[in-house]
Amino acid sequence: MVKPVDLALTRRLGFAVALLVFALDQFIKALIVHAVNLPIRTVVEILPIFRFYWVENHGISMGFLTANSTAERWLLVVLTAAIAVAVVFWLWRERNRLDATALGLVLGGALGNITDRVRLGYVADFLDLHFGDMHPFLVFNVADAAITIGVLLLVLRALFVRPVPAASEDSHA
Repeated sequence: MVKPVDLALTRRLGFAVALLVFALDQFIKALIVHAVNLPIRTVVEILPIFRFYWVENHGISMGFLTANSTAERWLLVVLTAAIAVAVVFWLWRERNRLDATALGLVLGGALGNITDRVRLGYVADFLDLHFGDMHPFLVFNVADAAITIGVLLLVLRALFVRPVPAASEDSHA
């Protein structure tokens, strides 16, 4: 017998993850900006492969759609907010807890970056993972990491995990 899914619990899990990611992202950004007082384009080496490097990101992922005007900035806000609303609807209907968690990561990250863009006019990026002179990732933030992990979880589950078909009642005959 298949155990019924508690849809309310799955929703709460996804939205709790989103809230946690959003709060962590905003807290760490405030810490870096105000407590550490990291000026733009300043490098603070933390580990041989990790440093803080402040960048004001006026575009979206990987420098695409850079907002060069106030109108373009607000267009990016509307675009990313529409995506966040779509994620909310998906999360609301989601029955799988892993997918709800992944959607919560995406939603929390999106809300963190939208908040920056509305409040500051750009997204605050400051985490730089590097291996010597090789930088496999652009400078990012907690929200970006959460979005990336959430999307990867969704893609991996879609590619490699197949739902077990429910046994029909006449198969017991």
